[in-house]
Amino acid sequence: MSKQEKKDQTQELIKETAKNLFFVKGKFSATTQEIADEAGVNRTLINYYFRSRDNLIQIIFDEAQKVEHEKSEIIMNSDLPFKEKIGLFIEGSLSTSLQYPYLETYIVSQINKGNCHKKEIEEDELNKMYKDIEAEMELGNIEPMKPIQFVLNMVSLLVFPSAVRPLMMENLMISEEEFDKIISERKEIILNMLFKK
Repeated sequence: MSKQEKKDQTQELIKETAKNLFFVKGKFSATTQEIADEAGVNRTLINYYFRSRDNLIQIIFDEAQKVEHEKSEIIMNSDLPFKEKIGLFIEGSLSTSLQYPYLETYIVSQINKGNCHKKEIEEDELNKMYKDIEAEMELGNIEPMKPIQFVLNMVSLLVFPSAVRPLMMENLMISEEEFDKIISERKEIILNMLFKK
């Protein structure tokens, strides 16, 4: 293995470990030392490769957002019927929630701090989606409402369970596995709540 390959492999290991700590385990306050210990590397390597813990977090956050934005763009710009596009968006969002259960909570915490957030959707994309929602309302497929209400309903149904995951698991006395199963079953439930037919 070349020196560059080893460097790339170590950087990727550190990034994946940080993602796991923050987005999978919900340990938002994990220190550089905790990340290094979990990755099995010397703490100085994190500073060497990423300069700081905050810079590492920004990099992994940006990468996660980029992947999500690309997935959303492909779905929203496809020629599929609107309900199918929304179904694919819901499926992708639920899949992300299962892979990174604390990502939404992390995003909200960072927005509250004024960090790590970039607009996920452009104005022209949003206007196109609103027009599509209005067209579906005219066809009788969606209850009449302001398009933003449809979006709020969809996002709430998708994000809320993951955002309050620890609270739900404790209050409803369910395990991680049971909660994951519940999340994986939500696609049809959400579609049935959003669409009349």
